[in-house]
Amino acid sequence: MKEYIGIDIGGTKCAVVRADENGTILEKTRFDTTAKDDTLKKIFSAVAKLKTPSTVSVGISCGGPLSSTRGVILCPPNLPGWIDVPIVSDVEEKIGLPTALCNDANACALAEWRFGAGRGTKNMIFLTFGTGMGAGLILDGRLYSGTCDMAGEVGHIRLAPRGPVGFGKAGSFEGFCSGGGIGRLARSEAEKAMKKGVYPAFCKSEAELDTISAKSVAEAANSGDATAIKVYKKSGAMLGRALAVLVDVINPEVIVIGSVFERSEHLLRAEMEKTLKKEAIGYSLDVCRVVPAALGDSIGDVAAIAVAKEAEMGNN
Repeated sequence: MKEYIGIDIGGTKCAVVRADENGTILEKTRFDTTAKDDTLKKIFSAVAKLKTPSTVSVGISCGGPLSSTRGVILCPPNLPGWIDVPIVSDVEEKIGLPTALCNDANACALAEWRFGAGRGTKNMIFLTFGTGMGAGLILDGRLYSGTCDMAGEVGHIRLAPRGPVGFGKAGSFEGFCSGGGIGRLARSEAEKAMKKGVYPAFCKSEAELDTISAKSVAEAANSGDATAIKVYKKSGAMLGRALAVLVDVINPEVIVIGSVFERSEHLLRAEMEKTLKKEAIGYSLDVCRVVPAALGDSIGDVAAIAVAKEAEMGNN
């Protein structure tokens, strides 16, 4: 059976994994992301150790900006000092296997499409809904990355004239629908509530305003806190508004949503569906499912393996 090696480069941790054709992880090495040269040395060493006679290709998942066509990491904000790193050619030279590079959202889209909730579809959208909001697009059975690898930056879409800031823009999709955005939206609602003498379960005093997170708000909502429920209803409605745009423009079979949606679907879906049905073209919505991501915490590892499958087929 063929085997693949995946490299997941994160701002704090890196992982190098070996997997089979089904995306099953067979072996894994993790280490801290430190200075560029030291981290690259560890990556090359780990790949060399994991490589077997059955290994056919290598995939790399990394935060952007990057150039997948040139195989170069450009200047990711979470990787200071990683400027114009020709990582694909470096890996190919040292390891001798076809290698491909994708930004993390595109890599996760490939993973959910090949091995997860989007398996068997031809047109799929993956939404990160984590620290930020980004998308990976599978169109007509292949990854679409755009003219300069910037396709899928849906978090920058403005959904309202005012609102929480995300992706540098107030009222953006990322502002309303991301972990940080939900935290900022909740802070605003908590301040309004406290002026009326109401102290939400996720923020019982002004001193706690800086500690608000999507997780703490979800826990409060699950306990029945009215302000927390209001926050998730607002996020869900804005999610539905953005999904309607994507449904109308792209006409996908499935939209797979990760992270916050996986954990808090029950708090988001009702308002999401209400707005989606109101805003989207009926014919397009009838053929589209909205589902949580299926790969869970393993998605980073499997994403890099999915990129390796692209390298094998020459789609980098």
